[in-house]
Amino acid sequence: MKLSDFDFDLPAHLIATRPARPRSSARLLRAEGGRIEDRHVGDLPRILRPGDLLVLNDTKVIPARLSGTRTRQSAQGEVTARIEITLLEPAAEGWQALAKPLRKLRAGEVIRFGDALSAEVAEIGEGGLRLVFDAVGEAFDAALNQVGAMPLPPYIAALRAPDDQDRLDYQTVWAARRGAVAAPTASLHFDAPLLAALRARGVEFVHVTLHVGAGTFLPVKVEDVTTHRMHAEWGEVDAAAAAAITRAKSEGRRVIPVGTTALRLIESAATGPGRVAAFRGTTDIFIYPGHHFRVTDGLMTNFHLPKSTLMMLVSALMGPEKIKEIYGHAVRDGYRFFSYGDGSLLIP
Repeated sequence: MKLSDFDFDLPAHLIATRPARPRSSARLLRAEGGRIEDRHVGDLPRILRPGDLLVLNDTKVIPARLSGTRTRQSAQGEVTARIEITLLEPAAEGWQALAKPLRKLRAGEVIRFGDALSAEVAEIGEGGLRLVFDAVGEAFDAALNQVGAMPLPPYIAALRAPDDQDRLDYQTVWAARRGAVAAPTASLHFDAPLLAALRARGVEFVHVTLHVGAGTFLPVKVEDVTTHRMHAEWGEVDAAAAAAITRAKSEGRRVIPVGTTALRLIESAATGPGRVAAFRGTTDIFIYPGHHFRVTDGLMTNFHLPKSTLMMLVSALMGPEKIKEIYGHAVRDGYRFFSYGDGSLLIP
């Protein structure tokens, strides 16, 4: 499989920079039984079956983008300069992060993010650094909420800066466990009225956690996609969630993850066909055509970047030729793409 097999032409005007309002008014491309149908997310209670189990990722996005001032001593005295920081994940002490610019940064420098928060550069590695902040625990969370901005994906950030509205828009309504630096974006389409309507329909829900990392946006740089190495992300499927998924499979009910993050996690936790065990740790599972899905019966997801690992995942689920047909239809019909874009329901 070549990287070029997962490429397609996407007009720039189809990249969404704001979500639909209300959330459930977004369009939904339904691909099931060989057919493609144009619907809306709000139609899900009329599309899904009673007993379907939706797997929801309850990770919570932190305001991980920070604008600060770095300070260092030189022969001329104290020198300051602006720097942009994106937090990646907690380290044994402090946080792993990206910095722009990184080239002139030195260990021991102090970066100040206004009056509420500062950090010392503990070490610098290839492509990133480790920061130790002057606050921890709840004090750190409060300071981060004050000075941080939501880490919008690069393809949105290139078109506009994040603002206060993104603190609501780039967070799911069931977000509970802080730790993600990117949202599980298929879940952004759900609001309270839609969840109530789905429950009334007899659709069931189970929550899992996968803290989405910035690596989800890293490009694939190898032509032979099978040699690509995925970034690792921390996740948890607790015993109750594992039992609910296994029970649904044993009863012949469909298990449909909402988002590729939830899908990757439950496939990581699968111990055999139709069976999931409790799981807690990191996963770097890479799903591309040829993968045998052990518990996934379908997927609700947004429309993904060309040549991305997520394009490979949906191609594995639906088949490469079917995905080309689906994406061709989406482009021709003006569906909105990427994190704030429209959704799809893929049932192989």
